[in-house]
Amino acid sequence: MSGIICTSEAATIALHAAGILAAHDGPVSAHAMAGALGASEATLSKVMQRLVKAGLVTSKRGPHGGFELARTPKEITLLKVYEAVEGVIEVKHCLLGAPVCGKKRCPLGGLFEKVSREVAEMLSKTTLHEFNVPVVTEG
Repeated sequence: MSGIICTSEAATIALHAAGILAAHDGPVSAHAMAGALGASEATLSKVMQRLVKAGLVTSKRGPHGGFELARTPKEITLLKVYEAVEGVIEVKHCLLGAPVCGKKRCPLGGLFEKVSREVAEMLSKTTLHEFNVPVVTEG
């Protein structure tokens, strides 16, 4: 059974990878993160490229390379990480994205608009410093 609120695989990987980086002093390899997340290195690398492009993460090549946060965990919100991968959260008025009801009063009473707004607000108020992800060991 799945919940009503779902995130993409990329967003899930981004949030957890950023949390892993927040728990480490120094770079973490793509191999170690992919293993900890149960993701392929190729998928993780694509996600990490988006975080690098957004200025949230830096990457270093070489035997002691890997990924690190570009700022302190207290400076990076979960919303910044999410939006680096998914784009800006849109608070839609209609779940279906279409005027199915003839633009009359929504039978759901704006429930999904309210939930989207609350999720975006929670993500904007939560930093990586508060996001508790276990430390990953290299290996």
